[in-house]
Order: sequence, then C-alpha cells, then structure tokens
Amino acid sequence: RHSPPAAHWYSSFPWFPSLVMLPFVAINGLQFNDTSFNVFIAALAVALFFSLLRSLSDETQRTTRENLVLAALLAFGTLFFYCSIRGEVWFAALTMGVALTCLYVRCAIRAQRPVLAGLFLSMATLTRAPLLFAGLFFVLEAVCPEPGSRLEQIRKLRSEWKAAAKKLAWFVAGASPLGLAAAAYNKYRFGSFGEFGHRFLYFNRVNADIDKFGLFNVHYLARNLDSAFLKFPDLHFNPLRLGYDPNGMSLVVTMPFILFLLIPKARPRLHWPLWLTVAIVALPGLFYQNNGYMQFGFRFSVDYTPFLVLLFAIGRWSLEDLWVELALAVSLLVNLWGVFAFHGYSEMVHRW
Repeated sequence: RHSPPAAHWYSSFPWFPSLVMLPFVAINGLQFNDTSFNVFIAALAVALFFSLLRSLSDETQRTTRENLVLAALLAFGTLFFYCSIRGEVWFAALTMGVALTCLYVRCAIRAQRPVLAGLFLSMATLTRAPLLFAGLFFVLEAVCPEPGSRLEQIRKLRSEWKAAAKKLAWFVAGASPLGLAAAAYNKYRFGSFGEFGHRFLYFNRVNADIDKFGLFNVHYLARNLDSAFLKFPDLHFNPLRLGYDPNGMSLVVTMPFILFLLIPKARPRLHWPLWLTVAIVALPGLFYQNNGYMQFGFRFSVDYTPFLVLLFAIGRWSLEDLWVELALAVSLLVNLWGVFAFHGYSEMVHRW
C-alpha cells in the first residue's frame, strides 16, 4: 500500500524493548524466548513498584504488609497480569513500560533526581509513546513539591522560579540523548525527524481509518470509550459459559478497586498530580485509531495503571474494609480469568 522512502521493511513500534533484547538475541539467536523475557521484566516491574511504594510510605501511610498487598494487586489484579504472560511486541512494550514508569516516578518525586527522571522517561517513551505525557508528573513535582495550596505554591514560585527551572533543565538534559537518537533514527528511516512509521503501515486493517481520519481523531473516541468502560462479560446459557469481547472490557470489571479512587478517605499532596498524570496519559489511547483489539480488557490502560494503584494507596482506604476486600478479590479473579482465557483465543486465532 505505502512504501517508506528506502522501500525497506521497518517496525514502526518504539524500539527501546528491542534494544534491551538485542544482547540476548545475539547470544540465543531466533531461539530467544520473548515470553520468558517478558515474565522476567514483569517480575522486575512488581519489585520496582514495591520499592516505589516503600519510598512513598510517608505519603501513603502504608505498612510494609500493605505495600506487599498493593504490589500484588498491580501484579495479579490488573491487566498487567494478562500482558505479562503474553510476550509479543504490544504486550512486551506495555510490561516494560510499567517497569520504566516505576523507575521514573521514583526519581521524579519532589523532582529529587531530575537527570535520572528524564533518562527513565525517555526510555519509557521509546517503549510506549503515550508515556511521554507522564512528564507532566515531574513538571508538577518541580513546580509544586510541597503540601498545601497549589495556588500558594505557584505564587511562591514567582520568587523561587530559578530552582524549579534548573530542575526542569536537568530533566530535559537527561531525556535528550535518547530523544535525539530517536529523532535521528526516524530521519534515517523515513526522511523526517518526527515520522516514526505508522504512516507506512502495509495492508493493515486500520489503513482505511488512518487514510480518512489520521492516527488520532475525535472520531475514534466513542469506540475507545466503549472498549474501556461499556463492554461487559457475556453470559451464554446454551452451553453455559462466560465470554468476553476481544475489543475490550470495562475497567470497572477488570479493576473494580478504581471505584474507591472516586471517594478517597484522604487527598494528600500527590492526589492531584497523580490524577492529572492519569488523565493526560490516557488521552492518546482514547483518541487513537486502534482500540487494542484483540485483547482481554482495555490493554492501553496498563500505561497508567501504576498511577491508579498509587492513587489507591494514597487514598487511605483500609485494606481490611469488607468492600475493599471484595473489590480486590474480584480484581484478582477477573484477571486470572483473562490469563486462562488467553489460551482459548490463541487457538481460535491460529485456526482462523
């Protein structure tokens, strides 16, 4: 259909996961198992998230036991579980994106390590492009790092803007090397610093939509909202079985604990920075030409799932509350279902 300038085949997906896998492929060749690699990265991501929770104990007021439960919630009670066992380019990127997000947020808290925060954000962006927008979290931490009224901190910033500007400059410096490398790679492959390749997708089911509406358009919003919030499991009686739509499933079903984010017991310092980060990271996926099909649940939500679990952590709901326990149990059961159901859909696709 379309051909890139050099008439070669390229992958248009972000390349950082491939860079990480390169040494293993050099050793093992085509026998390298990306699924096993993905499981290892997923385990590392959970350990990093637990470490992040421990570093935020003053903010969350959570014990070590509670932090272990919350880390297990990310691991087994969200769509991260389903993505972690899949392998494949899309799911491997989502899994690695969570690991890099944990490293980024750890460095971005109060903008304490701006260079490392910028470096990890650039790695995350070159793994999952929507994570570029998570940079807002660092900006908010650099500009308003203290508890209290945001308006008062902004007023205070007028006299202390140099310190914030210095942190932002170091943040950009940390992100620049990989950012410039990505731009140069795009220029080499496609003749433009900003062209990453989706314009040249070959014989793909989304070509018609891209030709008519582009990669991002309000036209796609309705079907992405449907995939993210309005699709529910299908109950069939003849024969009796429970099914799901491979276009997605409501986040209220796959992560029912998010309902408690709407009625938190407390709204500490990180409440609004985390919510704003969730909102801006979610936006690209809601206006994107692809709803994630074929999937169990709305897989694009994995990009902001660590921030959602952090919001739950700082919301101060007791993990021993009966309704919280019920929500966590449903989260675990639904996502365990997704892991088991994957095998059935794989066989269906293979036969097709």
